[in-house]
Amino acid sequence: MDTPFSTLIRTASHEQHTEAETSSFMTDLMGGRLGVDAYARYTEQLWFVYRALEEGAEALREDPVAGPFVRPELFRTAALERDLTHLRGPGWRSRASALPATAAYAERVAACARDWPGGYVAHHYTRYLGDLSGGQIIRDKAERTWGFARKGDGVRFYVFEEIGNPAAFKRAYRELLDGVDADDLEKQRIVDECRRAFAFNTAVFRELGAEFPLSA
Repeated sequence: MDTPFSTLIRTASHEQHTEAETSSFMTDLMGGRLGVDAYARYTEQLWFVYRALEEGAEALREDPVAGPFVRPELFRTAALERDLTHLRGPGWRSRASALPATAAYAERVAACARDWPGGYVAHHYTRYLGDLSGGQIIRDKAERTWGFARKGDGVRFYVFEEIGNPAAFKRAYRELLDGVDADDLEKQRIVDECRRAFAFNTAVFRELGAEFPLSA
């Protein structure tokens, strides 16, 4: 492939990425038309996905394909748990439930972590690079809409305290993608899995939208 893999994976998944970002649920949430309960429910769904992503990371540390992407400074599960304690109270775990689309998403992430390192890279990319980019817009909107302290409890998921320069980190991450230990056929499979990851996100947003329809 003459095109850098980081460019290929971004452009090839652009349509699915846009579809996820412009779902009615995210549009309503970002537009300030939904309450904090909707934001908390969305945060809860993220917890299920990131738990699968990060529980599978340890076994991949030495893998030639996925290993370079296992970066503890990216891990978000602890931050999500802190946010959920703030949003839902200390007993939130006993009440947490995954939407069907979330359960399918988390199951796929776990399967890739277990059986296919290249697929794990696809899910790693779609999640963490999104958190470092568009996720910051969500953080800012949540702070202003629901009065969370700046970078405080409720939005800690979006705060990467161990990454001093997000722009530099993202450049380094793209260099990792460009050097991924995979042939062209495997790279295409990774791109396809990236599209699938965005489709999972869209399905989660669709089910969240059904739970939180706007009042007429």
